[in-house]
Amino acid sequence: MALPALQNSGVFYRRILSLFPQDLSLAFAYGSAVFRQTGSSQGQMSKNMLDFVLAVDDPVTWHTMNLMENRKHYSLLRFLGPKQISSIQSDYGAGVYFNTLVPAEERMIKYGVISTEALVDDLLHWKSLYVAGRLHKPVRILVQSENGTLRSALSRNLKSAVIASFLMLPESFSEEELFLQIAGLSYSGLCHEKHPILFLIIGEGLKRVLLVCAGDFRMVIGEDKSKISNIVKDNLDHFRRLYSNILQECPQVVYKPQQGRLEVDKSPEGQFVQLMALPRTLQQHITRLVERPGKNRDVEEVLLQLAQDPDCGSLVHQGVSSIVKSSSITQSAKGIATAGLLKTVSYSTKKLQKMWRGWRRKPS
Repeated sequence: MALPALQNSGVFYRRILSLFPQDLSLAFAYGSAVFRQTGSSQGQMSKNMLDFVLAVDDPVTWHTMNLMENRKHYSLLRFLGPKQISSIQSDYGAGVYFNTLVPAEERMIKYGVISTEALVDDLLHWKSLYVAGRLHKPVRILVQSENGTLRSALSRNLKSAVIASFLMLPESFSEEELFLQIAGLSYSGLCHEKHPILFLIIGEGLKRVLLVCAGDFRMVIGEDKSKISNIVKDNLDHFRRLYSNILQECPQVVYKPQQGRLEVDKSPEGQFVQLMALPRTLQQHITRLVERPGKNRDVEEVLLQLAQDPDCGSLVHQGVSSIVKSSSITQSAKGIATAGLLKTVSYSTKKLQKMWRGWRRKPS
């Protein structure tokens, strides 16, 4: 099943992709330079950095070829060679290696490289929710291979996002409320003032302040706090295109597209079916939150009990947040090494400026 996103890549995107080795199982562009967000003009979109994710079957071979063609894209880690770069990609953070602030076609781009195997694992099991979370939202598909396992995993990821959101929403809700919940999954657990401040020192005399909380700290430092709403409000048609078939075929919900309303089964039996359909990593995180020390019950038994708990949705949210927290911190820390000091400072400055513009747009 191909993702029902924007499929026509256009000449501009083809020219950018032509800069890279062509052995790609999936390539997509995403973010505010691709999809208009509330408060941004067409002129601002054309100035935003373009974000890409490239999935490759053989990272060592791909980085070998990319180092020959685009050596300047890499930080000083290029001197370690393709095998070490691939190890850094797969062994740390969320399994993605980013090169950022790369000039291409008179624009600045950032591209992340992930192995097809790691991508499928994240899509099916939400191991990190890092790339899987991006694919919960509309993206511009540029390349998609005939890999049946990958196609099935892409579809399964969307269904998992719907089921997790059902558990966190009330019995009746609007399409927009559902899409806001889905878009917010990979930003779950926004920071509160009681959480600690972590100072990450980047070079002598320079400090970057990261507010690390029960979720993705990118939503506190470096991202517009109204980002989720901005993503959804101007892209409702794209979200409908992405999720309409899933909602119409899902037996757990009554979907009324003409009214833009949904009603979900909130009985203990219905919630148990939904909990059992969640990705494996999320089930494990929820089980650890619920299970008392020494009991050692299996996941199914814990979820059966949780299905009858009025706080079921809150615990699902906490489970998602714990996944996002871990992956966002480790991946962002890895990004300092993969981008290099100067690019990290430049990239962070641009993010902080974007956040400041978001704050200034808010009514007092």
